[in-house]
Amino acid sequence: MDFSLAPIAERVRAAAADQTPLRIRGGGTKDFHGLALHGEVLDTRGLRGIVSYEPSELVVTVRAGTPLAELEALLAEKGQCLPFEPPHFAKTPSDAATVGGMVAAGLSGPARASVGAVRDYLLGVTVLNGKGELLTFGGQVMKNVAGYDVSRLMAGAWGTLGLLTEVSLKVLPVAPGEATLRFDDITQANALRQLHAWGGQPLPLNASCWVQDGGVGTLYVRLRGAVAAVEAACKTMGGTRMDNATVAADWAACREQTLPWFADRAQRPDHALWRLSVPATAPVLALPGGAEPLVEWHGALRWVQAPESAGEALREAAQAVGGNASVFVAASTGGIGAKGLFDLKSAALEQIHTRLKHSFDPAGIFNPGRVARAW
Repeated sequence: MDFSLAPIAERVRAAAADQTPLRIRGGGTKDFHGLALHGEVLDTRGLRGIVSYEPSELVVTVRAGTPLAELEALLAEKGQCLPFEPPHFAKTPSDAATVGGMVAAGLSGPARASVGAVRDYLLGVTVLNGKGELLTFGGQVMKNVAGYDVSRLMAGAWGTLGLLTEVSLKVLPVAPGEATLRFDDITQANALRQLHAWGGQPLPLNASCWVQDGGVGTLYVRLRGAVAAVEAACKTMGGTRMDNATVAADWAACREQTLPWFADRAQRPDHALWRLSVPATAPVLALPGGAEPLVEWHGALRWVQAPESAGEALREAAQAVGGNASVFVAASTGGIGAKGLFDLKSAALEQIHTRLKHSFDPAGIFNPGRVARAW
């Protein structure tokens, strides 16, 4: 264990002995998400730096407190990227999302439906558990794992299982060809129908976004891949081709939830931002109050602005098509409904979550109450 980890491990052991809750925090850019923030802050930003990077092997190992922007800049110098486009959610220039926070949150951007999620690129992790023990899982290569793939378990755990100290990620070259097509005056139903049809064809689909403004719907589709494939798709799909340099800012705004559609929620302080995850083939959902969603991931992700009192109706609408609904940004602090952040569908699944929590963090000191009221 290196010198920077030793005091952190000692603090974890002391907290476990004293039953003192700890709030694992990097840049704090995702503090808005979750049921509650409890405990003394355990800052990970001292665990910073690139451990190793092999561009020819498409693998990078990074300490968890490393700023995400720093990693992305390093990859860009070599013409590589994190294809799942993790959001930063930095509100001010001084905010800096960290690599550990990226993995712990498990959030992906517009390209997720086409290229995969954070966990799909997570090769290995080193984690400090609730006993102050340093554990290593996975490695630096993509392989079939006999047994439980523990490293991927950390993606989306929100720091409730342990403190990530180091992660190894698979990276990819930046696609040589890219284009964004805009389809004007298109209803949500027609947009979904068209996306489903394209999904069954050999097209280099990368991301999509349908949004309604002033009662008029617009569909944006981003293509990425070989130059020849992108150019051929542009000719067959139709629409209006947009300037890449101009539209890049719009896709970034979509990822960071700064598009006007998201910003409009400020005018309705009693509305929460709901995240509905459904099969991409799901039809238009009957939403309470006639809410019009912003649709991403070729139909699989639907953002809805609605009061938290509409939670039951939203959950029923999502579950009716085989999906689920959860609050992504609460209308007010502590305002998330009694069912909690995650819509667990069975007592058995809740038991699995609880047992995993107890295995990694027996004293329950890491981020208590962040994703479940019970722990």
